[in-house]
Amino acid sequence: MKLYYSTSSPFVRKVMMVAEELGLLDQIEKETVQVHPVNRLQTLIAVNPLGQVPTLITDDGQVLFDSRVICEYLNEKANGSLFGNQDSRWGILSELTALDGSLSALVAARYEISVRPVELQWLAWVDAQMDKARTTLDYFEGKAESLEGRADIALLGLACLLGYLDFRFAHFDWRKSYPKLDAWHAKFSQRPSVLNTVPV
Repeated sequence: MKLYYSTSSPFVRKVMMVAEELGLLDQIEKETVQVHPVNRLQTLIAVNPLGQVPTLITDDGQVLFDSRVICEYLNEKANGSLFGNQDSRWGILSELTALDGSLSALVAARYEISVRPVELQWLAWVDAQMDKARTTLDYFEGKAESLEGRADIALLGLACLLGYLDFRFAHFDWRKSYPKLDAWHAKFSQRPSVLNTVPV
């Protein structure tokens, strides 16, 4: 398998965490690409019309877009249980949707303040995107006790969200506002899949 890859993408990180959890890392060839929201990479667009990472080419040549699709493909390939069972699957997917939506909002906010010219930046819009992260963390702080003992795709996504806040939005200081998530993250982040994928 071949993965179009960026070390700074939280969505790529989630795929790599899943691959490590499932024992599939040695089956994935990583091709590092530099993506940009304006200067789109034509070589990546040739295989994924969105021109985004992660993009996975399977061993039989099928091209998969979107981290959730890729993660579910890897989970099925390895006969994993990261997406739960018949009873837990829908709740896990709903949590994952909230986390992915928050990550998308943070990436958009990052582009607004790092790519758009200063005189054109819309800071109220940035604040609204950041608020999606706040309300999502409020939700998980409120159910922190129920996260103990779980190791599914939603919690890998939660680790990616918290890690991306540390990486790109250190001023957000989520640990101060979310002590239960801080305690959970301190333990969960000792997993090799989390430790080995910290963005640089």
